[in-house]
Amino acid sequence: MEKNYKRQWRELSDEHKERIRQSSLNKRLSSVHKQHIAQGMKDYWEGVPHKPNEGDITMDELIGANPNKK
Repeated sequence: MEKNYKRQWRELSDEHKERIRQSSLNKRLSSVHKQHIAQGMKDYWEGVPHKPNEGDITMDELIGANPNKK
């Protein structure tokens, strides 16, 4: 079963990372809650692929889809 993630790629812009950091500032969390969040994020990011470099195989090629096929 394939999961649908909000993010298409792992890489985020520096601006986006800063917005995430700002939203997390001054929030107090218990150590147990932090551990649960960390484990959930590890599980989540395992399923999000890296953005392909130029010359790398495309997502369509990877899954066998051919957009030119009619």
